[in-house]
Amino acid sequence: MQYISTRGDPTPRSFSEILLEGLAPDGGLYMPDRYPQVDDGILTSWRGLSYAELAYEILSLYIDDIPAADLRALAEKTYTADVFGTDAIVPLKPLEPGVQLEALSNGPTLAFKDMAMQLLGNLFEYELARRGETLNILGATSGDTGSAAEHAMRGKQGVSVFMLSPYGRMSPFQQAQMFSLQDENIHNLSVEGVFDDCQDIVKAVSNDLAFKRKWRIGTVNSINWARLLAQVVYYFAGYFQATKTNDQKVSFAVPSGNFGNVCAGHVARMMGLPIARLVVATNENDVLDEFFRTGTYRVRGAAETFETSSPSMDISKASNFERFVFDLVSRDGALTRELFNGALQRDGAFTLLHDQKARIAGFGFVSGRSTHADRLATIRDTDARFGVVIDTHTADGLKVAREHVTAGETMIVLETALPIKFADTIQEALGRRPETPPALADLESRPKRFTVVKADVGVVKAFIEAHAPAE
Repeated sequence: MQYISTRGDPTPRSFSEILLEGLAPDGGLYMPDRYPQVDDGILTSWRGLSYAELAYEILSLYIDDIPAADLRALAEKTYTADVFGTDAIVPLKPLEPGVQLEALSNGPTLAFKDMAMQLLGNLFEYELARRGETLNILGATSGDTGSAAEHAMRGKQGVSVFMLSPYGRMSPFQQAQMFSLQDENIHNLSVEGVFDDCQDIVKAVSNDLAFKRKWRIGTVNSINWARLLAQVVYYFAGYFQATKTNDQKVSFAVPSGNFGNVCAGHVARMMGLPIARLVVATNENDVLDEFFRTGTYRVRGAAETFETSSPSMDISKASNFERFVFDLVSRDGALTRELFNGALQRDGAFTLLHDQKARIAGFGFVSGRSTHADRLATIRDTDARFGVVIDTHTADGLKVAREHVTAGETMIVLETALPIKFADTIQEALGRRPETPPALADLESRPKRFTVVKADVGVVKAFIEAHAPAE
């Protein structure tokens, strides 16, 4: 399996090369040169596998430069009941007929990002040890990626983390999960701006090839293909739990900001998993909903990026979206480059041609939007009817999912976090705080370690130079 850039860089690379590299040299995102196909026989053989076994089978289709025994051991080390609290790893929770939640929030930081980040931490440590090298991870987070990455990388040999987050824009619980870490290899930079400013800095540093190579910069954001690949596994796991035979189709509703979570569903569908529809649910920052309704992708500036009660989706530049558009335009790298590095930079938007827009339905995508009032109502309703308390982002997904439920078909809503991470909004909705895991009861009162910086590429580069370990 070789990997290519969405923007046409002609040099194919192996999995181990792109694992540590992040963005391609031309600024594009890496994609596999093909999607391995799973037929009825393969699906049947995968039914009944443990999550770790299933992860190995899927990963092995895309990773051929790590010995099979080592890859299997990495999957088994990652996906354990000790780490995720249950043998099923991602159990389904039935709600009303035809609607189920897939629990992706049982990991160390109580968010779905743990599903991929725990594997990524083990992959990084393995590959760096194999090469005898070090890596400085530069990431951006709107809430959950940062804590998941830091908890996955803390104490890992050869790895340092520099995580950017928008100053004052995360929930107190999310901030505490990151800023309370005292490990020497973890550095939190609180950027005076919005998430998109953080993400722009990460991309700018990654596009400075001389700096990137000198300081060995890698990324754990979902622009890293390995992280997205790990997320493909839970679509298969959810499907197998929801169905008994391979002729049944399911749909997935996915709260979406940066498009990585739902892009993994797109990959699973392209591989042949019987997914009827992928339902993209946004909050008030509805760039993606606007695209799927109109065919126009229009990014927003900081002034137009709303601060909402589902803050991890307060994103107006969906970095993974380029991967889907690459497939949508028949993998035309030159056209993808013109859209994202031309029209988007020049005009702040691009609009699909009529035939391109018509292809969206063929990929199974539909969308919808949720507001603060919607998520409060959904949280109250789900608690009252089913005794289940959901977080604000999952509420966005569930609200939009219910708009697309079809008789005779199972709709799986991806749960993104435990409600304690957004306690103020749960309090507003239900009149009580959500349950706090006992081990985290004092989290928000723990000492915090972080640095406030301006939204400036030069400032972040200088911080890395001052704090990255010497070779």
